[in-house]
Amino acid sequence: MSDLEVEQPQMQSQTPRQQQQRRRQPRCENACGDGQDKLLLTATATMSCPLVHGIDDNWTWSKRYRSKEVVLSGPNFRTVHFHPNWSKGTAGIQGKRPLNNGRYYWELHVSQRVFGTSIMFGIGTKNCRLHANAFRNMLGENEHGWGLSHKGVLWHKGVALLYTKRFRENHPTQIGVLYDGIEGTLTYYKDGKCLGVAFRGLDKVEEPLYPIVCSTAAKTEMTLKCARREFVNLQDRCRAVIMRRIRTAADLEKLKLPLPISEYLGEVIDDMEPLRQVGDYEICMMNYD
Repeated sequence: MSDLEVEQPQMQSQTPRQQQQRRRQPRCENACGDGQDKLLLTATATMSCPLVHGIDDNWTWSKRYRSKEVVLSGPNFRTVHFHPNWSKGTAGIQGKRPLNNGRYYWELHVSQRVFGTSIMFGIGTKNCRLHANAFRNMLGENEHGWGLSHKGVLWHKGVALLYTKRFRENHPTQIGVLYDGIEGTLTYYKDGKCLGVAFRGLDKVEEPLYPIVCSTAAKTEMTLKCARREFVNLQDRCRAVIMRRIRTAADLEKLKLPLPISEYLGEVIDDMEPLRQVGDYEICMMNYD
């Protein structure tokens, strides 16, 4: 590979297996962000509204914990510019918001410069690397990060799992991230559509977790347009304990609980098939969204 991250022609290749989508997602037509932004990215999409009963969470990006190849701008420094001149490595930045033990949702509006080795969105600890002098999937390269790349692949501990279709190159997109510290899950949304639970067991992570984004592509831009949080009550915590023993809708049905209780418990059941591990060659040959 060249020592410069430059745009490459799109590749047409085999379509990966479709993943089943989560059910029981609340829907609404007015997600976070202003109407003009949504018209630009998802003019006709019906937007999902995670934490619709939550409150605004006005965190921003850290000026201290970032790559030297990251520049911040805009109101409250919410816009991240990666490799503003040219790129020969991977740059990342950490958010200021600690996530553990709560529920948080944030949306990232990504500019049309979607290309290259890896553009990633997710979470990590303070031990997560934020700069590398090489093109790599940096978020999730070890146990300190959990990330989704623009090639539709999840990364954690250096293992790649097929999650969704590869993003369309050179098209703006909107990525939503829902962290549920009570259930211990991380869920992604793309252009208002829920992609399903990506990671589990995050409630067992004892180190502080933070939002993280990174990119290898020159002049990539992401803007934090929406951030919400939700207060967690005793009822939610009780559900989390119960659902550690109930994994499927069939298991829940066997309990023959009253309908309101069954529906409440069933909101956190994910029926998605187990994700499949993929290698470097298959990632390169994946189809675009």
